[in-house]
Amino acid sequence: MDDRPREPREPREQVKSLIAVVLTFASGATDVVSFTHLGSVFTSVMTGNIVLLGLAVAHASVSLATHTTTSIAGYIAGVAVSTWIARGFGASPAETFDDSRASGLPSHVIWALFAEFILFAGFALGWEISGANPAGWAQFCLLATVAAAIGMQSATVNRMNLSDVGTTYLTGTLTTLVASLVSPGQKTRNKLRRLGVLFGLAAGAGLSGLLIKTAAAGAPALQLTALGTALVLATAPARWQQRLTSRPQLPPGPAPQSAADRHGQDRGSLARSGEGLYPR
Repeated sequence: MDDRPREPREPREQVKSLIAVVLTFASGATDVVSFTHLGSVFTSVMTGNIVLLGLAVAHASVSLATHTTTSIAGYIAGVAVSTWIARGFGASPAETFDDSRASGLPSHVIWALFAEFILFAGFALGWEISGANPAGWAQFCLLATVAAAIGMQSATVNRMNLSDVGTTYLTGTLTTLVASLVSPGQKTRNKLRRLGVLFGLAAGAGLSGLLIKTAAAGAPALQLTALGTALVLATAPARWQQRLTSRPQLPPGPAPQSAADRHGQDRGSLARSGEGLYPR
């Protein structure tokens, strides 16, 4: 049995929160690209894709049906691959810590994030080759690629033990956050983490939309930057833990006084203040 003392877990959770925020940023950026240039479907919101599939059937839209099916199939494939990577490392749901890393994340999570990065790199290459305006089979291939990347991300985050937080579907995160904020006397756990991922999603979508409008060729840079940042945070050695999560230290204040000391000081002050009031 390993009896070595563990570092406090709070810094690990802070590092994992940063990873969750940058991954959610990538999700928002990817959904904007897929909705505007890959068939008007989503890559992370499978609920929305299922609704769109029903709409496609009702309107007999072959194009919408094939795009939604491609996105759903790619997402499912990504989840399956991430799960196979975890099983290949012999991972169990209880495996959460690796003391050699500041994030504490096990090896299978690192490899799954790296595989997601490779998929986004392949998407970026295809995006450039197609002139940032894919069509036909190229569009379907790129859609399947990014959907698989997001599926891998979703399954990987589930193994990071981030309580009440996802990086691809955030309806539950928003529901839990609002419910806890409006409940009197209830302590809100992981409030900053939940707010962070919601902000990350909006920021990723906003920046991606801006790039699509002004410089579409550079849109994939957002996903690559986000995944690269996540990998750096996930693989940072344990000695970086304090640097990544350190807070400014305030100078030490005066030592607290005991009740007896304060009582003695009060009596001395009263005695000195009364010396000139009464003649001796």
